[in-house]
Amino acid sequence: MFNTVVNVSTGEIQEIPLSEEEIAAVKAAELRASAEKVNYERTKYQRQRAAEYPPMSDYLDGIVKGDQEQVQAYIAACLAIKAKYPKPE
Repeated sequence: MFNTVVNVSTGEIQEIPLSEEEIAAVKAAELRASAEKVNYERTKYQRQRAAEYPPMSDYLDGIVKGDQEQVQAYIAACLAIKAKYPKPE
């Protein structure tokens, strides 16, 4: 692995080898980025669900009013979203 340095005055390009510590740091950063990408993809369904769930205020409004139909409609909407974006195995 090399670090590319450009002399802006002359346009000269120089490649300087990285030290063992710098190589280890680059590899560690790549490993972290890879793990973060895997985690991001694994939790994609959570973000998709959150974007489509109905507002909780609909549920609370039904509870306060004692409107069981409204509460059941909220639950049904949430279950439909869960079915649309299932949790990966």
